[in-house]
Amino acid sequence: MARTWTRIHEHLGCLPGPLTFDMVRRATDDNLDEFDDLDWKELPQPPRDGRWNEFAKDVAAMANTRGGLIIYGVEDKTTRLLGIDPEEANLQQYAQWIRNHVHPYLPDLDMFELTDGTKTVLVVDVPASEMAPHLVYGTAQRDKEQQAAVVPYRDNDHTAWMAEHQIERAYSDRFARVGLAEEQLQRHIDFTTRTITAHASVPSAWFIAVSRPQRPLPRGAYTMSQQEARQVLEAAEMRARALHGRPLVPGPLVGMGPDTLLNPRSGLRRWVCSNLESPVNREIITELHYDGTVVMAANLSFIRESEEPPGQDDDLLVSERLVTACCYDFVATAQEQQRKLRLDSALQLTALIISADKPRALAPLTSQWGDLQGRESTPPYARRPHYIQPAHTALSRCPQTRRDAAAPTNCART
Repeated sequence: MARTWTRIHEHLGCLPGPLTFDMVRRATDDNLDEFDDLDWKELPQPPRDGRWNEFAKDVAAMANTRGGLIIYGVEDKTTRLLGIDPEEANLQQYAQWIRNHVHPYLPDLDMFELTDGTKTVLVVDVPASEMAPHLVYGTAQRDKEQQAAVVPYRDNDHTAWMAEHQIERAYSDRFARVGLAEEQLQRHIDFTTRTITAHASVPSAWFIAVSRPQRPLPRGAYTMSQQEARQVLEAAEMRARALHGRPLVPGPLVGMGPDTLLNPRSGLRRWVCSNLESPVNREIITELHYDGTVVMAANLSFIRESEEPPGQDDDLLVSERLVTACCYDFVATAQEQQRKLRLDSALQLTALIISADKPRALAPLTSQWGDLQGRESTPPYARRPHYIQPAHTALSRCPQTRRDAAAPTNCART
């Protein structure tokens, strides 16, 4: 998902929105100078004879600074719009160069072409990376078996190499960001766990998942309306249905019922859908935070009043189908929240299964492959005690539909 506000937007006085070819043309006509977040280039050339991969170096340099645009098809000294030959631009090959030469990997890199029908430019949108510093690996000229690594960064309008003290500071900043992100995720998990424990009346296993943008919206920058929250939940339910078709077990978005799903309540800088107070259906919590965080929890051991609850020493049954449905619904909700807020960063996801009353063993319920009747049983390989470790992953930016290159833009000349 390309960023909606760049140096070109600022120069042209444009409102936030997708970059267009006309905006690039007007910026080059104005001789917009290069800076740390804007670089004019001709088409990338493959690394030869032990030389550095210049494309990878330029991308890493921006990721190590504050992100920006690299636009190919413009002469850097004159800002003359030359264009590129689209047949010579191999985006798959460029992505391979980045995977092979830039470490850690940059998952949010976005490459796309813009054209007016006669000329084409290649835009590389580089996000400011939370995993900086990124090293560029290349082969030393005098020893082809030796791998050399450097750390580039952008300094005004050129690329330089980080000194040792700059690299040390970059690593220190990265560890601080990672520690803060983990702390924020755990804070949401702990709060949700306390809420569940306070309401649980019988032993039960719960699915809890939290997603948080690597670069959340600043506090006070945006206030989501109830209508927007409702739109996110409706779109997430449709996306989840499309992902896993017609499941034998409904996920949390369906399980909480339409009255709860379509009427989120206002919370502290978030919208909350919860049926804990009147659990006619499966007990579920879904929270949409203004900063892009999404929290979802579902009772995996829901039983009706006519059924006998598990004993104090019994294992808690966990349905594989239900956990899968929870994961689909959670990812769909996180992506729709990301799309609604136009977040330009990846999401950090953590999911776990807990017991509401005390630590106890979990007994998995699985089904045979191809069983369309929904029958589940505990497999013989499930040894006691059985515990499930938390799962952690990252979700890349959700792609957006870009505005047509010939479409008008909301720009005011300044």
